[in-house]
Amino acid sequence: MTVENAKDREFVTEEETAEAAAAEEMKAQDAEETAEQESPEEGGCSCENAEENGVPEESDEAAEEAEEKETAKELFHHEKKDPKDEKIAELTDRLQRSMAEFDNFRKRTEKEKAAMYEIGAKDIIEKMLPVLDNFERGLTTVPEEEKESPFVQGMDKIYKQFVKTLEDIGVKPMDAAGKPFDPNFHNAVMHVEDEELDDNIVAEELQKGYTYRGSVVRPAMVKVAN
Repeated sequence: MTVENAKDREFVTEEETAEAAAAEEMKAQDAEETAEQESPEEGGCSCENAEENGVPEESDEAAEEAEEKETAKELFHHEKKDPKDEKIAELTDRLQRSMAEFDNFRKRTEKEKAAMYEIGAKDIIEKMLPVLDNFERGLTTVPEEEKESPFVQGMDKIYKQFVKTLEDIGVKPMDAAGKPFDPNFHNAVMHVEDEELDDNIVAEELQKGYTYRGSVVRPAMVKVAN
């Protein structure tokens, strides 16, 4: 009995050991299957989280980069100039202004000098015209038989030289006879009745008028027909 009981007990112990080993093996398999099922889900979640977290990170980086570029542009535009460049620009501006002012002064001075010269020349010419008038009056009163005399010929040559000299400097006589009366060029001292002429036509020139470079030095003294 003792031997059989011992054998039975050994048999029971082996069965329990086998069952325990089988149970542990099944637990291990279940654990591996559970681990395999959880690993893809966790990996997927990680990828998804990474993707979800990656987009904002990239957006933030792009925004920061754009902001840095904008800041760089503002700094570039508002960057303080070199004092030397500012001084050069200031001196250049002052030089240009001075040159422009000098050019305006030169033109104004030349214009004033020309006006003064013209006024002075007209004043001198106006004083010389009576001398020319006297030459003409004297030559017109010479008798016909004396016109060939050396004295009269000499006076006539001086008169012609005088007229040519005045013409060379721009003095020209007016041709008023038979022209419409113009108060800018003519000085009417008489009115005459003349049926052959229309109204306000210069009938006769009593004293020659002269111009200097287009401006009137002395108006012509004339008779005007009514």
